[in-house]
Amino acid sequence: MTNHPILVVDDEAVNLAAMEGILSDHYPLVFARNGEEALVAAIKHHPALILLDVELPDMDGFAVCRLLKSDPRTVDTPVIFVTSLSEVGNEKSGFMAGAVDYITKPVVPEIVIARVMTHMSLVKAHLLEQSYKDAIYMLGESGHYNDSETGVHIWRMASYARVLAIACGWSVEDADRLELAAPMHDMGKIGIPQSILSKPAKLDEQEWKVMKLHSQIGHDILAKSKAPLFQLAAQVALRHHERWDGSGYPDGLAGEAIPQSARIVAVADVFDALTTKRPYKEMWSIDRTIAALEESKGSHFEPRLVELFVSILPQILEIKAEWDAREALNE
Repeated sequence: MTNHPILVVDDEAVNLAAMEGILSDHYPLVFARNGEEALVAAIKHHPALILLDVELPDMDGFAVCRLLKSDPRTVDTPVIFVTSLSEVGNEKSGFMAGAVDYITKPVVPEIVIARVMTHMSLVKAHLLEQSYKDAIYMLGESGHYNDSETGVHIWRMASYARVLAIACGWSVEDADRLELAAPMHDMGKIGIPQSILSKPAKLDEQEWKVMKLHSQIGHDILAKSKAPLFQLAAQVALRHHERWDGSGYPDGLAGEAIPQSARIVAVADVFDALTTKRPYKEMWSIDRTIAALEESKGSHFEPRLVELFVSILPQILEIKAEWDAREALNE
């Protein structure tokens, strides 16, 4: 159960007492008697759910709900209207204001418990999903903790990979999964010495041999999870340096023996690397970068993927501009 309380808003003490009797054995509760108190309590207590009466003395519940949904601090807090108003028009107004459900008075305890449990389960699912994404972001960042590359690289590259996957015919769901997996492609660099990662020059033969170990290291860490997302991430980590002609590493796979996920990430990764400044190189122009990708068709990259990437270049450049703007704000 989430530690955040349920906020119950009603101007009638008898109604507050009724809700307390129904819910207090199951959830922590806080109370408000009018709209202004509700807005203050929502900020102060960060409730997991709000049960909101419509007929309040200072403002109606629809106005309160709209104010909650306009505030970034409370926009994601689900609101259930609890009211004696049962007309369809009022229900429509409630949903348009941002409510997720509607309970009419006089309340039936079993219905209140069932509705609240359903929405609290959704809250917990949302929190679990957010924790899952946070863990992914942290794993992605860990691969670049000692690296000279900007952290924005992995998220920008992942956005490129997503739209390229969709251009390849992937479903939106699968492309979204690849966008989450792609940032972890270099997490094996956590096992590479900082002196190698941050060297402002080409690596010598021995240093390059050590650097190439990062793909296997990343795979071995990520493959410990059986979750589909982490299995995909492990696949990408292991294979994103394989080349279409078989000259890549770690195993010299060629052509379609290389998983398509890794082939997609490879194109996105190189495009981003070339179009950004690194310790060992200046930023390349878009024209020069596209020319380099074209020249690498059939050797480094699958020809069809390069062609698809070029075909969606306007979309790629929109993503680049958006991420460049975010990076500039953080400097």
